[in-house]
Amino acid sequence: MQVNGAAEARLRALYDEHATALLGFALRLTGGDRGRAEDVVQDTLVRAWQNRAALDGAAGSIRPWLFTVARRIAIDQHRRRNARPQEVTGTAGDVALMSAADSADVEAGLDRIVVLDALSALSPDHRDVIVQTYYAGRTVAEAAQQLGVPVGTVKSRSFYALKALRLALAERGVRT
Repeated sequence: MQVNGAAEARLRALYDEHATALLGFALRLTGGDRGRAEDVVQDTLVRAWQNRAALDGAAGSIRPWLFTVARRIAIDQHRRRNARPQEVTGTAGDVALMSAADSADVEAGLDRIVVLDALSALSPDHRDVIVQTYYAGRTVAEAAQQLGVPVGTVKSRSFYALKALRLALAERGVRT
């Protein structure tokens, strides 16, 4: 592919701005496999380059689009690997087939990774309120007692925590 100087500078700026965040996200999507994560980042940036005309006119940051593309590439890679189960040799010398993971389980796992990543972007106070009220299933009063803060503080933090979580998820390409 022939790239002129201005186009090369735009591509380099795209890489400099987003590659580190994409790599961290891709590492979580690939279970820490750096080689696969780097492939996801490379494929994502190639797709961004191929769609640069549409992205140049887009309002706002393209990071949510990049995270969505990276997530889809990781899912596609996983499905491709599991499309045909690998053959393995059993202890008795007979050939057994490895079972492929259910794609719904994989997508649910990837969704959990994205939500956990978004939660990690919240302040500790906001994250604690979300964990207490949503994940631990506590009432506002129980969460207030557990956290050692007034009930009104839990209500206020919940409001702002959910707002920040929506923004963090949007930055990762998740529509709420």
